[in-house]
Amino acid sequence: MYKRIAVAVDGSAVSMAALNEAVKLAKAMDSTLLLLYVCEDLPVMWSADGMAPFPMEDVTKAFIKAGEQLLQKDKARVAEAGISVETKLVEDYSGRIGAVISQEAAQWQADLLVVGTHGRKGLDHLLLGSVAENVTRSATVPVLLVRGS
Repeated sequence: MYKRIAVAVDGSAVSMAALNEAVKLAKAMDSTLLLLYVCEDLPVMWSADGMAPFPMEDVTKAFIKAGEQLLQKDKARVAEAGISVETKLVEDYSGRIGAVISQEAAQWQADLLVVGTHGRKGLDHLLLGSVAENVTRSATVPVLLVRGS
């Protein structure tokens, strides 16, 4: 029985599918959900004239604000379903999102970790990697993968 379920959210359709599955499980098992949002590593960006770096602090603040808004929206939806819910936004720019998700779930003492998978194949998978794959390699708790379309 899973009493503490962590679910990674990022606002994508596959993330919403993962959240929907986590909600179903939480209802059936009277569980608490942790909605986990990890800020991604940002590439270096340059201004149009190529001479000065783009103000990354502004971009970072925008990503954090978007994450906070997403967490609040998803939290309200889960709470409306009568499920106990917590949120956590993690700023980690090391590029190891999957490992960070696994680590945060372990620190929260999750019994289960739910993540969506984009189902990338071939060159996309090689170039972009897979957060879900990294989660499964680094997790210390069972992982439920929810495949996107």
